Amino acid sequence: MDRRLFLRRSATALTALAGGAALGCTPLDPGPGFELQPPDTNGLMLPPGFQSRVLARSLNFVGNTGHVWHLEPDGGAVFPTPNGWIYVSNSESLPGGVGALEFNGAGAVIAARPILQEFTLSNCAGGATPWGTWLSCEEWEWGRVWECDPTGRRAPQQRLAMGQFNHEAVAVDPVRKVLYLTEDCPDGCLYRFVPDRWEDLSTGLLSAATVDVNSQVTWTRVPNPNPTLFDVSCRKQVAGATTFRGGEGIVYDRDHVYFTTKGDNKVWDLDAAAQRLSIRYDAATSNRPELRCVDNITAGTDGSLYVAEDGGNMELVLVDPFGGATPVLRVIGQDRSEITGPAFDPTGQRIYFSSQRGTDGLGITYEVVGPFAAFARAAVSR
Repeated sequence: MDRRLFLRRSATALTALAGGAALGCTPLDPGPGFELQPPDTNGLMLPPGFQSRVLARSLNFVGNTGHVWHLEPDGGAVFPTPNGWIYVSNSESLPGGVGALEFNGAGAVIAARPILQEFTLSNCAGGATPWGTWLSCEEWEWGRVWECDPTGRRAPQQRLAMGQFNHEAVAVDPVRKVLYLTEDCPDGCLYRFVPDRWEDLSTGLLSAATVDVNSQVTWTRVPNPNPTLFDVSCRKQVAGATTFRGGEGIVYDRDHVYFTTKGDNKVWDLDAAAQRLSIRYDAATSNRPELRCVDNITAGTDGSLYVAEDGGNMELVLVDPFGGATPVLRVIGQDRSEITGPAFDPTGQRIYFSSQRGTDGLGITYEVVGPFAAFARAAVSR
């Protein structure tokens, strides 16, 4: 059984509720990649000039911090601090939660801590807010969004106004002051949340998207964002709402919202100003279909998109503006795992990510340092 499906069914058994079904993925046969070198000592194939290190392993202490790293590391993000930055990472386990690694300006780990210890289930992905909090999303039928402080100083808060459903990820549009949410179901919706007051997610309006034949997006209110066992689920409350084949990662960048759907291996592009939806990458039609099993997504400081694979070749793949795909790195010997939580440090020269189950079922969190902007320019000119 697929491990993510097992987690969902475990959550279902604990609560006597029904969860969503997992979606399959057809891996791409491993290829030579784009200037990827033989595996380094950490089992990563990287381009020339890139280096890796292991930061944390599940059920092991993080360095000399005394903090034990969580199981099933998943979605993540980076938050600047006065003297460095913090990388947060979800735990898509049972129970779930969120851990954090704190770095100084030289990139050394100086602290590690939990920032969400309440009983949560299958914390999959999420999203960072412009006001410096992490939105951790539970991926099960009545999953919630939790707003967390990366420093751990403030207690996490449930944000029920953002709906209870198979949450995957969140992206924040600070210009129009709205949030977009994906739903990891074969018939999941794309949602928009408009808070009543900016930077306060305790109340607001949740809507589902309908995409017409001209690719124009309209939004219709979800009547009951917090359904119970006996109510209609959020994704079925809006007649005619457009369904997507397994919504995964989502990111806002430069007036566009990009999100992935694993059931059809697509990267979508929502023009936030025009409210028009197009496809940035489609494995079925791309002239470089080197990306399969699409999952978490992030944007580089130069606007490049990076998509993590849930299985397949176990690659992190750059998707260029023309719909081409170029592997940035490949994890070797961990075919039963998935790449999760890619996020850049404030300089754009370091990326953090995890192999959720590693070689033995225990997750590994990595850092890769290199000239990402130069790599992106070279990839586009291929």
